[in-house]
Amino acid sequence: MTAADAPKRVVLAYSGGLDTSVILKWLEVEYGCEVVTFTADLGQGEELGPARDKALAMGIKPEHIFIDDLREEFVRDYVFPMMRANALYEGLYLLGTSIARPLISKRQIEIAKQVGADAVSHGATGKGNDQIRFELGYYALDPDVKVIAPWREWDLTSRTKLIEFAEKHNIDVPKDKRGEAPFSTDANMLHTSSEGKVLEDPWTETPDYVYSRTNHPENAPDTPEYIEIDFEAGDAVAINGEAMSPATILETLNDYGRTHGIGRLDLVENRFVGMKSRGMYETPGGTIYLAAHRGIEQLTLDRGAAHLKDELAPRYAELIYNGFWFSPEREMLQAAIDHSQKDVTGTVRLKLYKGSVNVVGRKADVQYNLYSEDVVTFEDDAGAYDQRDAEGFIKLNALRLRLLGRRTRSSLFDN
Repeated sequence: MTAADAPKRVVLAYSGGLDTSVILKWLEVEYGCEVVTFTADLGQGEELGPARDKALAMGIKPEHIFIDDLREEFVRDYVFPMMRANALYEGLYLLGTSIARPLISKRQIEIAKQVGADAVSHGATGKGNDQIRFELGYYALDPDVKVIAPWREWDLTSRTKLIEFAEKHNIDVPKDKRGEAPFSTDANMLHTSSEGKVLEDPWTETPDYVYSRTNHPENAPDTPEYIEIDFEAGDAVAINGEAMSPATILETLNDYGRTHGIGRLDLVENRFVGMKSRGMYETPGGTIYLAAHRGIEQLTLDRGAAHLKDELAPRYAELIYNGFWFSPEREMLQAAIDHSQKDVTGTVRLKLYKGSVNVVGRKADVQYNLYSEDVVTFEDDAGAYDQRDAEGFIKLNALRLRLLGRRTRSSLFDN
């Protein structure tokens, strides 16, 4: 980047931790630019005041420090739409990190326009998926924005070098950051992910101290707990009859999941950049939510729509994982998924017990319910279903198989 192209003002996705504090100072030193910090409250469970204090201590103007509570928007506009799809990456991962990145990207671009910044920056490394997710979001929303990814530019390639840079520029380094971190974490209201160091050997069981969001299932209560979740048009609206906002619903389900040790996942996944990585995910409320959503769809979603949704879901999940939230294909899939949800309304009862969540009951009003006891009963159905109709149905479906069978038998006899 030439001096003429160098940014004058940069909006940095800032956590207040060592890495992003070093990035803040590095941007000032390397580019001579003004830095605006943005910290998103996505329900990560951390006090965000220290991020403001750290930015102030590093000379950032108060009007250039943004700490935004995005919890309701995160769940309402990102988590819930994703959950309508029953999206799981590689059949298991509930996309907790992936789904947070487009919202952070969007808010960064909004702030950049608000403060007249000509660049944005993030702290994602050059090996991971997050650099892609952030930057695809940036470019989708502002095609001409400059993006600075320090981990792809600088020579601070070890924790020792980061600490040396921090000390040289009078950046406070907490004692617990001076040693090599045993693993890295990312957290928001939907999940906590842990990767690296002690988790890099996929044969070694995850140590207990890595888990932070859930009780060990073996230590969970010995008595099951039952809860009910109400859905309207595919989204949860109440728990045990109490109406709640989207974020409150997820927070409440997280509490249930923590208590009963629900939502742990040990996964070796395929990153978009090409390598395999091993991670440990805790998604307590999301795991309960997914089970409940599928439970109410069982009553209210037509077979053809349900099966098509299940075919679309892996593609939808892959788009989110790879950072294409703002792509036309994700929006097209979302429109189809949302259309399928207009009658997904009713109540699901779940049993929570020692790491497991099971649907044990579901009900829906007659205008939404496709399940008919009159038709399905093994008792007298009073003419609701004529069993003789099955004969023609079977023979028509068997026609091609019978023709194939005759050809095969004929060729066998010819030999």
